[in-house]
Amino acid sequence: MAVAKLGPVVLDCPDPTALAGFYAAILGGTVKDGDEGWVDLDGFGGAPLAFQEAPGYVPPKWPSPDASQQFHLDLTVEDLDSAEQQVLALGAKVLDAADRSRSWRVYADPAGHPFCLCAC
Repeated sequence: MAVAKLGPVVLDCPDPTALAGFYAAILGGTVKDGDEGWVDLDGFGGAPLAFQEAPGYVPPKWPSPDASQQFHLDLTVEDLDSAEQQVLALGAKVLDAADRSRSWRVYADPAGHPFCLCAC
């Protein structure tokens, strides 16, 4: 018997509403304000996401041998090139997309969290 169920994956960030809007534009869903400094992304398929204001937030470094990326999200897409154009237009930054023959590419969201676009 399990001890617990997984709740939302929570991303610390300086602006929860803005970061929730970024992921809503990619994944769909509705941005819902919660308690002060907390925003949920509801109504899309997949693990629930939430965003929490973190004063003094410092984004993870990727890749870095002396600093951990902590975690990353894998987002599956039909067309890597098209999805790449869309996430860049929304404010993502390329971290590693040099090998165009791979089935995945690495980006940072506007708050600096790494995420991958993965061909399904």
